[in-house]
Amino acid sequence: MPFVSAFPGLVPDASVDGVAHLIQTALTPVFMLSGIGTLLNMFNTRLARVSDHIETVRDKLESADDKNSTDSVLLLRRLTHLHYRTLLLDASILFAGVGGASACGSAFALFMGSVRDASIAWWLVLMFGNALVCTVIALAMFLGDSLVAWHGLRVTTFLPHKQDMLNNIVD
Repeated sequence: MPFVSAFPGLVPDASVDGVAHLIQTALTPVFMLSGIGTLLNMFNTRLARVSDHIETVRDKLESADDKNSTDSVLLLRRLTHLHYRTLLLDASILFAGVGGASACGSAFALFMGSVRDASIAWWLVLMFGNALVCTVIALAMFLGDSLVAWHGLRVTTFLPHKQDMLNNIVD
């Protein structure tokens, strides 16, 4: 193996199994980063839709004649509800970003460890573990947004309640 001998420390084990293991290990954070990138795209798209809803509700609230009417109160409740959703989505984006940065850091630590033949095990555990934890937190925040969105639809009666549907069928 002239290539391996020309670059000592680049490949820890000159066997095919050693090289395959190095490639598998190095690709894990890259695949995770790809998944986190997809999540970030979804979180940002959802945040943009919530932002559009906020603008619509504000426009309706500003054009309302009576600020103390039932419609205005419902619009204010909807605006508060949308505010909670933006907070959850902001947290999702923040944690997914930190998770992505940690995945990049673990890929970099793997690269540096293979090139310099250094002991980087604790860096890998720290970075990849942080990437996993932050991704789980981001998904939990997204789940929170989904629950708040579902609850908001039920409370503002955009979705029919089961009893209302049954009453309409009987009538």
